Amino acid sequence: MPDPAIYLCLNGPLKVEGPVRLVDHQGKEFNLQGKDTYWVCRCGASGNKPFCDGSHKKNNFKAEQAAR
Repeated sequence: MPDPAIYLCLNGPLKVEGPVRLVDHQGKEFNLQGKDTYWVCRCGASGNKPFCDGSHKKNNFKAEQAAR
């Protein structure tokens, strides 16, 4: 299994790979059993938050962060 990594997708979500925990603001953990890769919404329009549902394509979300 690869080391955990988070990728900022151009004009899209965060791609999360590897064995990581996703925890909400109350400290409750999301069930990610069997998922090695998932995408987290950055545009705020997903109907399946915190996960991406492709809404960024419909609302023309732009995000072009680059490592410095």
